[in-house]
Amino acid sequence: MRDVAIIEAPSVLGLRPSGVEELPDALLGAGLATGLGALRAGRVEPPPYDPERDRATGVLNPAGVAAYTVALADAVGGVLDDGRFPVVLGGDCSVLLGNLLALRRRGRHGLLFLDGHTDFYQPSAEPLGEVASMELALATGRGPGVLTDPEGLGPLVREEDVVALGFRDTEESTAAGMQPLPPALHAMDLAAVRDLGAAEAARRAVGLLTGEGRGSGYWVHLDADVLDDAVMPAVDYRQPGGLSPEELRTVLRTALSAPGAVGFDVTIFNPRLDPDGSAASLLTECLLRAFGGRD
Repeated sequence: MRDVAIIEAPSVLGLRPSGVEELPDALLGAGLATGLGALRAGRVEPPPYDPERDRATGVLNPAGVAAYTVALADAVGGVLDDGRFPVVLGGDCSVLLGNLLALRRRGRHGLLFLDGHTDFYQPSAEPLGEVASMELALATGRGPGVLTDPEGLGPLVREEDVVALGFRDTEESTAAGMQPLPPALHAMDLAAVRDLGAAEAARRAVGLLTGEGRGSGYWVHLDADVLDDAVMPAVDYRQPGGLSPEELRTVLRTALSAPGAVGFDVTIFNPRLDPDGSAASLLTECLLRAFGGRD
C-alpha cells in the first residue's frame, strides 16, 4: 500500500452547504484512515460561504474559491514534499482546483476524472453559478481568470492530459447548453467503459496519461456520483445508472497502483442523504479495496 496522508477539505464554496462538507467525518468515521494506515495531515477550512452570485464572473464565491485553491495547494504540496501520497476528502468538486495547482507548481501532470458528470459548464450555461459544475472547464483554462489562472500558472492541466471516464450526462448537458468537450480531451463515457470493460478502459486511461511526452504523473479525481445511483443515492445531483462498485474498484485499483498516480481526491458524497450510513460504508470499502487494503 502507498504511504497515504489524508487532508480534509470540507469546502462547499462551489456548491452550497448541502451536507457534502460532512464527507470527511463520514468516511473517517467509517474507518478510511485506519484501513489505509494513513497519516492525518490536517484540515483546510474554507472561507465563509456567500450565496450571492458574483455579477462580474457569473459564479458563486469566486474570491473564496480562489483563496481556497491556494490554501489547499499548499497543504497538498506539503504532503508531496514529505514523500507521501495525498488523499483529499472534499467537499464539493471545486477542491480539484487546489489539488491540481499543487501539481502545476511542480510541472506538467495529468488528470483521471471519474465523475457521473463532465462538469464542463461555462458560467452562462450553469443555472446557479456553481463552480462544482465547471471545475474541469476551469482546470483546462476556460472561465474567469481568477479561477483559471491562479498564480499565473493556468491552465492547471492541459486538455490532452485529461481522461474523463464514466460520465453519463451528455444528453442533459447538451440540452442545457454546456460547451462541448474539446477534441483533445480523452472522453470515455459510461457506454464506452461498458463496451471495453472496466479493466481495459482503466488500462487505456493510464496509458493515455503516462505515454511518451506526458508529464510527471497524474491526479485521480473521484466524484461519488460516478457510482450507480441504485447503490449511491447520497449525492446532490442524481441521475440513473452509473458504474457498479466492482467496476469502480477495478478502475481505481488499476489507476492507483500504477507508478504514475501522485494523488487522489473524493468529493460530493453527502452524509445527510445517507441516514443509516450504508452508502458511507460502501464507498469506504470501495476505496480501501482500490488501494489494496482489503482483498
